[in-house]
Amino acid sequence: MGYKPSYAKTVKRTGPRDIALTEYSSSILSMIASGRARSRADLARTLNLAPSTITIKVNELMEAGLISESGSGSATGGRRPTLLELVPDAGFILAADLGAHHLWVGRLNLSGNLLVSEIRTIDINDGPEVVLPQAAAMMRALSDPAVDPPLRGVGMSLPGPVNFALGALDSPSRMRGWHEFKVRNWLAEEFGTLAVVDNDANMMALGEHTLRQRESPDSKVRQNTLFLKAGAAIGCGLIIDGQVYRGSTGAAGDIAHVQIPAAGDGPCSCGNRGCLETVASGSAIIRDLAAVGIDAADVNDIVRQVNNGDPHTTTRVRTAGRILGQTLSIVVNFVNPDVVVLGGGLSQLEPYVAAVRSQLYESCHPLATKNIVIEASLAGSQAGLLGAGQLCLRTVLAS
Repeated sequence: MGYKPSYAKTVKRTGPRDIALTEYSSSILSMIASGRARSRADLARTLNLAPSTITIKVNELMEAGLISESGSGSATGGRRPTLLELVPDAGFILAADLGAHHLWVGRLNLSGNLLVSEIRTIDINDGPEVVLPQAAAMMRALSDPAVDPPLRGVGMSLPGPVNFALGALDSPSRMRGWHEFKVRNWLAEEFGTLAVVDNDANMMALGEHTLRQRESPDSKVRQNTLFLKAGAAIGCGLIIDGQVYRGSTGAAGDIAHVQIPAAGDGPCSCGNRGCLETVASGSAIIRDLAAVGIDAADVNDIVRQVNNGDPHTTTRVRTAGRILGQTLSIVVNFVNPDVVVLGGGLSQLEPYVAAVRSQLYESCHPLATKNIVIEASLAGSQAGLLGAGQLCLRTVLAS
């Protein structure tokens, strides 16, 4: 087993409602850390909350030892405001983002900011007994328990369906040996602290949503985000009223395996035929390019070829974007999100993003796209790490 941080106490299990109550606490930490808010009055004005609500949240965070009062600010016609600051040694969070061939780990502070990260190549099919110890070793290398503040929690993003209640993979099609492996329990025991795990699309959606909440002045009115991960595979995460929506069995947003006419009778990794992923994913594009003699080993090769102006690759990318947009339009009409974000490797390509965007405007009801924002991810490749850290932070605050 690994080192046991000082935050190794028994952790109360939390549910979706408990975590939902911590969204503003997370925002308060972030705003104080970034300097956007220095006092209770600043927080009330920025978050558009009643001063009494802010006082309750601030008192909770002070009792938890996460923030403290640091003197008085300048008077602006009334009583001088009491300034707030993060407690420097309050703790940190470790996060990991696993993909089919990458392992990316990071260290975040308690405002959810990514401080440092490392990445290496892996094969997810080596199984949890091989991959998870590698992840744990990389995460430990980002900290020194002898001098660092306490580790508050560990979060991990996984590239397959996750039973969130059990913290385990559920029938992943491209992850041999991972079915029903309880990753959350493994992490909690290994690090002696709270742990959370979720599907990568959900983590990326939460990371993107949180980043936009921080950076956009009107973000508090944009609480519903649809995040589309378009890489070698396709995934979709939903943020409803600021919280991850997982559905009954964690399958909410899984449009990759919707059957569509354009896919014909092509076999899919899920065992079915005619799924969206067989024609609109990076893997599908690579397969079709190979059929006409164009060599592309991965999504990065697709990006390079489009950027170099290869007409066959660009046309195939546009076609994939239109097909994806047609299927996504059904979800947009049904969910009516404020923001549609395109992430993953293919989101680097403007022809792909433009094709999805134009198809959504063409296929959706005008009311569904009246005020919608459709654009590429701001978080980019860091979305999964940010989401894993944010989910961990919210769970820590709720516990």
